[in-house]
Amino acid sequence: MKIAVVVFPGSNCDVDLYEALHSVCHADVEYVSHREKTLAGFDAVMLPGGFSYGDYLRAGAIARFTNIMPAVIKMAEEGKPVFGTCNGFQILTEVGLLPGALKRNDSQKFICKTVPLEVVNNQTMFTQRYQEHERIDLPIAHADGSYFADQKTLDRLEKNHQVVFRYAEENPNGSLRNIAGITNERGNVLGMMPHPERAVEAILGNTDGLRLFKSLLTTSKAKVEE
Repeated sequence: MKIAVVVFPGSNCDVDLYEALHSVCHADVEYVSHREKTLAGFDAVMLPGGFSYGDYLRAGAIARFTNIMPAVIKMAEEGKPVFGTCNGFQILTEVGLLPGALKRNDSQKFICKTVPLEVVNNQTMFTQRYQEHERIDLPIAHADGSYFADQKTLDRLEKNHQVVFRYAEENPNGSLRNIAGITNERGNVLGMMPHPERAVEAILGNTDGLRLFKSLLTTSKAKVEE
């Protein structure tokens, strides 16, 4: 599978994603500029964390209008994997590929630390190597990470098993129902505020994020072999 890592002005986790896939998972991955208009030849796309366009207006609100986003939407509609972490999650909600929004942390402060998560749904293409209700630890680094949606949307997310990760033990940002990551109804678009790409090597003291990428690569390989 060939994976695109989109680079926006202000992205600062694009290298983290690229190296997690290339150096650790030995995947076929390339950087793609936000200026491009096509993702032809790619089988999956990743939207990295950072501060696209300096988070002016709203986090992700300007990036959603870049040239590359119609191609990202097309991949999602075709059922191909689309993943967004932190600012990538914010962009996915802004463009409408995921419901809800990410607002300012309740503390009104930037938070950077490792937090415990619960794997709520291990039946997605991104989480099959985790155990249901397993507790993992992943880093967060955001100022606008509080997930918000109306009650009807929240109930629908729960009913359709679209909540994939929850904050466990503590809620660092005030996200409703402790939501840390969700998918679309089809399950091929995942957005999450924590950074699995920063937890893929033992030398860094944490490999809890590695299985997310391994799950995606294994699932895609199995589909090719069918």
